[in-house]
Amino acid sequence: MALTATMHRFAIDLSDVDRGVYEQLDLRVAQHPSESVRRMVARVLAYCLRYEEGIAFGRGVSSAEEPALWVKDLRGDVTLWVDVGLPAPERLHRAMKSVGRVVVYAHKDPTPWLREVDRATIHKKDALEIWSFPAELLEAFEAGVSRNTKLSLTVTDGLLYLDIAGASVSGAPVRHVLD
Repeated sequence: MALTATMHRFAIDLSDVDRGVYEQLDLRVAQHPSESVRRMVARVLAYCLRYEEGIAFGRGVSSAEEPALWVKDLRGDVTLWVDVGLPAPERLHRAMKSVGRVVVYAHKDPTPWLREVDRATIHKKDALEIWSFPAELLEAFEAGVSRNTKLSLTVTDGLLYLDIAGASVSGAPVRHVLD
């Protein structure tokens, strides 16, 4: 029998002072059976950091053709492609050719992967945005996750302040620039 996704509900008080975004988010997030909790919380953080009208979760792990998150315009064209993890350079090349605005959020050490991406041929590689989340931020988020999770996320001066399950942690995502 095939395993099914686990549904999680996130009630998020988002205050992104840097972008002037203040929202109460009520997200239903499916965790694929093969997806770690760490990757799922990285998807939720990426959603918050890239929040704009039209943002949605893709099928992600269960579909090689869709990103973890995307933004579509009113015509249905993808205007932002957000991958979470360490996607293959070929995938990034295709995404950059079709969308142009591509962002990657790594949820584990990206060092060896960055070398691989740096050597690869990727369309408009210099426009690719690559970020990694601090491990302590992901660990605190992961520890506080339940099927119904309430949290507060404040972004100011590039720092993330996360309050979840009685714990507070802060950290700044690291931007990686390719050579």
